[in-house]
Amino acid sequence: MRRSSGRLALRGLAGLLALFLGLPVAVLIARAALGGALGTGLSAAVVLDALQLSLATTAASLLLTVAIGLPIAVVLAHARFRGSLLLETIVDLPIVLPPSVAGLALLLVFGRRGLLGPPLDTLGLEIPFTTAAVVLAQTFVSAPLFIRSARTGIAGVEPDLEDAARADGATELNVFRSITMPLAAPVLAAGLVMSWARSLGEFGATIMFAGNVPGQTQTLPLLVYSEFQGADLDRAIAVAAILITAAFGVLIAVRALHWRRALDLRGLG
Repeated sequence: MRRSSGRLALRGLAGLLALFLGLPVAVLIARAALGGALGTGLSAAVVLDALQLSLATTAASLLLTVAIGLPIAVVLAHARFRGSLLLETIVDLPIVLPPSVAGLALLLVFGRRGLLGPPLDTLGLEIPFTTAAVVLAQTFVSAPLFIRSARTGIAGVEPDLEDAARADGATELNVFRSITMPLAAPVLAAGLVMSWARSLGEFGATIMFAGNVPGQTQTLPLLVYSEFQGADLDRAIAVAAILITAAFGVLIAVRALHWRRALDLRGLG
């Protein structure tokens, strides 16, 4: 009897939590779909500009994330050296930093009076409050998600398979390309998807470091803020619905990739 009561209580709490988490999202989507916000809001030029900018900057951020993140993930997955724990901590730090702090930190490095400001100014390069600043802000906050996932995927590859390839005369590059990467691919892909989603939803670091200039630095999250501030609630709701839909799709994709990874591991077993 007590067990039944306990289970009912747990189910009730779980239901309340699900309601708390899901109701705001459901109301927003319903308002967007039934209230006409999607039709009137998404056709505006400012929305299309923000969407185009968001897709372009997140794509650039993803390429930059892979370029700098994959080598770091390989090092963290295979090497244990003095300072590796510090490196892991530095890599993870942007995940827990308040976004506004991340933006301020970037400004203090790349700003005109920042650490690298004078050398960049000498070269005729100005990063803050440009589209490049959007890409850097997105990369700063999202790259750790990919690095953590890639590290897990690479470290999870069975060492015996890599050793067998080395015994057959394969170079380290060939081992990585033909053994490690294919087996870790689902986890790497999941990390990329999560990193892209984090870039798409980035707000605080972007507005601090890149500003909120329509057509230049105004991404979709910044547009939601601007339209809400400007009392165009329907347009803000429409753009928010886009972001929620993208987030939902990302979570489904990540779960599918992890499911595929589990099947691959069972097949190897």
